[in-house]
Amino acid sequence: MFNPNKFTKEEELEEKKKIEQQKDTQIEEDVELTKEIVKEEKAFRRGVVSIKDLIAPSSIHVSPDSLRLGGKYVRTIFVINYPRYISVGWFAPIINLNSTFDIAMFFYPVKSAIILKQLKKKVGGLEAQIISDAEKGAARDPLRETALRDIEALRDALTQGTEKFFQFSLYVTIYSDKKEELDRLSDQIENIFGSRLVFSKRVFYQAEQGFNSTLPLANDELYITFNMNSSPVASSFPFISSELTSDNGILYGINRHNNSLILFDRFSLQNANTVVFATSGAGKSYAIKLEVLRSLMMGIEVIIIDPEYEYKHLSDAVGGTYVNISLASENNINPFDLPRAIGGDSKPEDIIRSAVITVKGLVRLMLGELSHEEDSIIDRALLETYAKKDITPESDLSKIETPIMQDFQEILEGMEGGSSLALRLRKYTEGTFAGLLNNPTNVEMDNKLVSFSVRDLEDELRPMAIYAIVNYVWNIVRSEMRKRILVIDEAWWLMQHEDSAKFVYALVKRCRKYYLGVTTITQDVNDFLTSPYGQAIVTNSSLQLLLKQSPAAIELIQKTFILTEGEKYLLLECGLGEGIFFAGSKHAAIKVVASYTEDQIITSDPQQLLKIEEAKKEFEESEDEKEL
Repeated sequence: MFNPNKFTKEEELEEKKKIEQQKDTQIEEDVELTKEIVKEEKAFRRGVVSIKDLIAPSSIHVSPDSLRLGGKYVRTIFVINYPRYISVGWFAPIINLNSTFDIAMFFYPVKSAIILKQLKKKVGGLEAQIISDAEKGAARDPLRETALRDIEALRDALTQGTEKFFQFSLYVTIYSDKKEELDRLSDQIENIFGSRLVFSKRVFYQAEQGFNSTLPLANDELYITFNMNSSPVASSFPFISSELTSDNGILYGINRHNNSLILFDRFSLQNANTVVFATSGAGKSYAIKLEVLRSLMMGIEVIIIDPEYEYKHLSDAVGGTYVNISLASENNINPFDLPRAIGGDSKPEDIIRSAVITVKGLVRLMLGELSHEEDSIIDRALLETYAKKDITPESDLSKIETPIMQDFQEILEGMEGGSSLALRLRKYTEGTFAGLLNNPTNVEMDNKLVSFSVRDLEDELRPMAIYAIVNYVWNIVRSEMRKRILVIDEAWWLMQHEDSAKFVYALVKRCRKYYLGVTTITQDVNDFLTSPYGQAIVTNSSLQLLLKQSPAAIELIQKTFILTEGEKYLLLECGLGEGIFFAGSKHAAIKVVASYTEDQIITSDPQQLLKIEEAKKEFEESEDEKEL
């Protein structure tokens, strides 16, 4: 007989079995899919280059005292002991080594309460030992007494909170291409440490840990520490440089050591003189033009002697006066001019005597070497030349007409023994060079920026023209005291002749009294510094700017400015507008920086200047079209 209930239960069991089988099949499929995804993910990751893959060496070989990373030998040196006293910057000689190395410093702060407790016990032990020695009649022990004083001073400082306590670790990892070079460099670093009574050791069976400790991961695997308080720990700080930032002054550039601003007022020093040395194209004129532009914004008057027409664009941009001195120029400077007015108690005879000495120096440049007899004749002729125009010790110098070179020649022609000198002088009054120094002065200096160009002069005449210009400027400076800067570009022209070099030296030495700062710029370092007057000019200049130097001049530069080896190589390898800035006893690596607008005004790049001129022409043409 048919049982419907029993059939129904069997069907249910079958259904359950089918469902369970489907679940198992689904799980197996999911597992297989997961395995396939993991397999593909691993294959993908094997084909992707990570940062670690890029920086990891191709191989590493670990030996007891060093590592070999690819083709480089690596060794770590660690410090184990310090002297009782150590000066600030003691670590600088190692920092300045011309080698590749990594430095790691680890500072582990220790709570003052723990140190004070230990120091208290140490003080008790030392005092007990000192008392015991005294009772026994033993000689006093200076080491114990010194240690006691140091501990007491440290306890006071820790209690007052002026000092903190640290465990300090210092590691240096050096690199070399050869094992012999690695040993030599290790000896050099250990000798530097030893010269400062700092004891160090090389790693032994810890080469890998030493290397890992100096990686930029802040992971100290050596953990070789020395107990120190704040002051000696601070003396180990490696990144020391002179700060040349003041509240007043102009921005000279950026300190390359710490990216601080080099703001300085040259008139705040004992003198405001500056010397600039650099090779051609190193950016010396760019740096000085930037100083000129920023000085003008501070209300300082600037006078420039421009031998190469470099300052014309700057002068036009700020509305300055640009005076072209040449044989065909309408601008003239009379070397016989006297100061317009001199403050103080200067007597007319002193003024005339000073003018005669100055003009005599120019005459020597014009005529060449003079005998003692000829020198005496010229001296007497110059006095008579001034007397011819009623300029005598009894004259009122405010109401005079100064002589010119023609008057001096006529006096020489009428003097016994002066005819040959007058003949040699004639080419400057009637001959080829007659248009330069034989006319009354018609140049005005009533502008904040006045530039004198001597580009169109022959090389033979340039020293004479610059001499006459500097003398004229000096007379103006002495007439009225104002804050001024005189820039003499390519000053080596004047260093070639003793009289002109002596005149510039006297100017540099005396200008401080008249609120004048003289800037001398030169690329011919050897000619400038081998002159005794050139050396004296450097000595009398509180500011010095050294930009990129040539290998031929670097030894003389290093000797003159007492540069370290690191500073020497910096000047050989630095880029455009980079160098060393000296201000008094301080100096720092500098990078001259300008804004876009300043760069457009002071640039010396011919390509950039051409683009600026083309832009001006396009603007003028567009303006003309608008008017039409």
